[in-house]
Amino acid sequence: MSDSGESDLSWVLYKDRPEWRDLQPIPEDDGPAPVVVIAHSERFEDVYNYFRAVLKNNEKSERALHLTKDAVEMNPANYTVWQYRRDLLRALGADLRSELEYVEAVIKSSPKNYQVWHHRRMLVEWLQDPLLELELTGDALLQDPKNYHAWQHRQWAMKTFGLFDKEMDFVDNLIMDDVRNNSAWNQRYFVVNNSLGWSDMIVQKEICYTLEKIKFVKNNESAWSYLRGVILHDKRGMNGNAVVTSFCEELYKHKCRSPYLLAFIIDACDEAIKKGETNTFHNADRAIMLCHSLITKYDKIRCKYWNYICDKFKKLQKVENGVENHENNISD
Repeated sequence: MSDSGESDLSWVLYKDRPEWRDLQPIPEDDGPAPVVVIAHSERFEDVYNYFRAVLKNNEKSERALHLTKDAVEMNPANYTVWQYRRDLLRALGADLRSELEYVEAVIKSSPKNYQVWHHRRMLVEWLQDPLLELELTGDALLQDPKNYHAWQHRQWAMKTFGLFDKEMDFVDNLIMDDVRNNSAWNQRYFVVNNSLGWSDMIVQKEICYTLEKIKFVKNNESAWSYLRGVILHDKRGMNGNAVVTSFCEELYKHKCRSPYLLAFIIDACDEAIKKGETNTFHNADRAIMLCHSLITKYDKIRCKYWNYICDKFKKLQKVENGVENHENNISD
């Protein structure tokens, strides 16, 4: 976006504007021996020469406010320009509603610019009015469902002003459009964690919802990660929920070898061993077998990690066998 509008024949450099003749522009100072000299257009240098002068003089005026808009057009990620613009807005008692409209336009042209989203947050805080934030972020997320800055702003507005009522519907639509949208799954967790709460009923509902999505795309890391997060709130744990265990075993029985399924079963084995609740499905022998499957075929890229996990289970296996042998010796 830098140097935009260069072809605008109506543009007049600040140094040629009569109303700015009272101000001495300050050129950029890169020092006597700059390592890298950045080439800027004449228009860019002109705008920022005058911005530096305004900043030095701490000038609070309408013309300075207009100058910051031109500076933002040249470089929308310049933190100092945005900060000074906020100082000007407060000093001049400017119309913040008009500023919201202006910022919305900047966001649409530069949707992944942290500085403009931060500016937007400050305006909403000053106004204490989040009315437009869900619509604005929703539009941004329709363009890019994984825009981190839009999600961050949306979550801030929701949590600050309690805007959770229709968010699950919004998230459902995103997941329906792309079941692998990790950002949407993260938002679902955010809503439950900060609004609905993890009652047993909610936990089981979310488990069933997630299992249905996994049925649709079995090799979907986002859904498996969400299931893990939900299970943390289930008092029965990974291997104590019969619905989850049955689901995983059915997938495995029907030849599903998603690395996320195998990793889930391995973690369930680990939990069962730690709790002393090993069974046919969850034990050290099976965990070792699944690790070998991941190492040799289903997740070769992380073979070093699975070798490490496998070694851990082999040590647990020796302990279990040692205990069994000890008990047998006693009985003999």
